[in-house]
Amino acid sequence: MSTASSPARGMRHPAKWVLLLPFVVMFILFFVAPIVYAVAQSMFATKSSGLGLGRPETTFVLFENYARALADPAFVESVGRLVTFAAIEVPLMVVTALGLALLLDSGKARFPRFFRVLYFAPYGVPGVIATLLWGFLYIPATSPVLQLLGGVGIDVNPLTSAGVLFAIANIALWGFAGYNMVILMAALDAIPSELYEAARVDGASIWSTTWHIKLPLVRPSIVLVTVFTIIGTLQLFVEPLVLQPLTSAISTTFTPNLAAYNQAFAQGNPNLAAAMAVLVAALGFVFSFGFLRLVNRKGSRAW
Repeated sequence: MSTASSPARGMRHPAKWVLLLPFVVMFILFFVAPIVYAVAQSMFATKSSGLGLGRPETTFVLFENYARALADPAFVESVGRLVTFAAIEVPLMVVTALGLALLLDSGKARFPRFFRVLYFAPYGVPGVIATLLWGFLYIPATSPVLQLLGGVGIDVNPLTSAGVLFAIANIALWGFAGYNMVILMAALDAIPSELYEAARVDGASIWSTTWHIKLPLVRPSIVLVTVFTIIGTLQLFVEPLVLQPLTSAISTTFTPNLAAYNQAFAQGNPNLAAAMAVLVAALGFVFSFGFLRLVNRKGSRAW
């Protein structure tokens, strides 16, 4: 039996690698290679010789670009602003998506399929278009809501320095809450109905069922949504870039990604921009895996 099965096992291995090869190639080309290229670019600097008439020279500077980025007050301030935005957006996104999912799964919601599609629909709107739409609603001259509030003596301008982060957070929440809700809905749908029947027989209320059955069983999906949101907030770029012409509260260094974009395409310094991008990627790595480690530690203590 073992001798006959050996050739069959040997024949399975080539098929396995043939199936894995497209993924490995795409993973290397579109994930590993850009990271390696960005890290390599961040360790070089292009310097003009003489009066700038000669050919620029590329020199190896190791961590000099990282030191320049961290010594730039505008870049450091943009990193702090991004962390503040994440502190606003992440809990707001997770609570909203979880609340919508629990509401549609409660059994008391009318037309749950219609509202599931309705909540998910904003995710299909490109980020640039969504920001333009909300931009018109944020300008008092074009916003019917702000004009109505102004008519009763309430002057609101979401694009001031104090409110622009919340305005951007609202756009991100509108666009991605439905997507995260679908992930949590899939986890809720996978819960066996026998658990609900047993809870009903035991006389458990809706709140008890939610707290003791639904939330513990969808915990992995909540963690996944939180990690996705952390990574998404650190990629903040489109919304401030589109809103920048509408307000003076958004500068070219409003976020680290905007600062890197400005260095690469306006200042002509792609090496410094690469260092800034690597620093943002490292920040996302630290936040994401730090959160996962914290959650896993708490989960092991609970067991």
